[in-house]
Amino acid sequence: MRFVRWLVLILLIGVPSARAQQPTRLTLQAVLDLAEKQNLDLAAARQQRAVALAGVRIAQQRPNPSVAFAALRDEPHEGLFFNQPLELGSKRQRRIEVARQESLLTDLDIAGVARQVRRNVRAAYYAVAFARAESDRRGQVLKLAQRLRQIAQERYEAGAVAQLEVIQAELEVSRAEADFRVGQQQEKVALSQLNALLNEPAETAWDMASSLEDLPPRTELGQLVQRAAAANAELQRLGQEQKVEESRRGLLKAERIPNLELEYGLDFNSPHDFRAGPRSQVLLTLPIFSRNQGEIAQSLANQRVLEAESAATRRAVAGRVETGYFDWSARLAQVEIYRQTLLPSARRLESLAEESYRAGKSNILTVLDAQRNVQGIERDYLDALFSVQTAFADLEATVGVPLD
Repeated sequence: MRFVRWLVLILLIGVPSARAQQPTRLTLQAVLDLAEKQNLDLAAARQQRAVALAGVRIAQQRPNPSVAFAALRDEPHEGLFFNQPLELGSKRQRRIEVARQESLLTDLDIAGVARQVRRNVRAAYYAVAFARAESDRRGQVLKLAQRLRQIAQERYEAGAVAQLEVIQAELEVSRAEADFRVGQQQEKVALSQLNALLNEPAETAWDMASSLEDLPPRTELGQLVQRAAAANAELQRLGQEQKVEESRRGLLKAERIPNLELEYGLDFNSPHDFRAGPRSQVLLTLPIFSRNQGEIAQSLANQRVLEAESAATRRAVAGRVETGYFDWSARLAQVEIYRQTLLPSARRLESLAEESYRAGKSNILTVLDAQRNVQGIERDYLDALFSVQTAFADLEATVGVPLD
């Protein structure tokens, strides 16, 4: 009984540790959410928000008063003065508005980094899925080669074929084993790249819940162009730069109103007149020669440049969306051709060639040629699937919003 209890205890302790070693199953959305929290590039970009907020605090500051003490040989012999500048013409409000508009540029930069991280993580996720699918394909190729070697060995032992065919079959097995090991290493490389984006240890294993064959939903081109016009990162930044320029021009116009400086204090020790006497003065700069004419003209010119750049960028973005959409559509069509026509035909041909060789109606070269043909088509099919996912990631990054 004691032995049984100890055995049960060991099993109970071992079960959680075994479960802990199981790879975490992640969907594409779960990986994107994890990158949103842990990606170091995105975390560094978000630190810029504190800099932008500090800029708003700087703009909110008011001018400090100044104090001066004078000791003279002339009368009055001492003086104590206070000076307080007063900003007129809503300069402080205009300055705060400029800082706030500039902080929105920082938010757009952070959003741009987030879009790029999403694109890279999506591509890396499907790169892992592609590497695993390719490794599985090479594993199936190895099994086919081993089965062909067994058939060749059986036919050789029956005296139906020469030993040369057995050697050829063994060579194919060796080649398939090498390819399979290379595929396993490529899978580790792809997984390491994904973990780098997720800020996870390089050896962390993930179970990909989303398949490489889970194609993204189709979307109309017109809708994509409209969404890009409202959400593209370049267009958003240019639009915000125009707002910043407008707020700067408002500040320049407000600065044409001069500030008022109030000075007040006391004079001391004038024996013939007084022991202490108040004094004050008002200082006002006359805006006669300089009224920010050049700065305002420059701001207007910058505004026109930004408007022209926005028009050009809007058309360029629409062109990139159209190009990305057509490229994605072409790759989808390619996948459908492989899936519906090429793959079934090649696999059928390979099966018939193997049966023909088993029955002694063909030689091993016919089987090897059929196997290599189906292997090439399966490899091209996986490449086409990965190209679809990559093209969709690029299209999504150009539009600027999630498309699935």
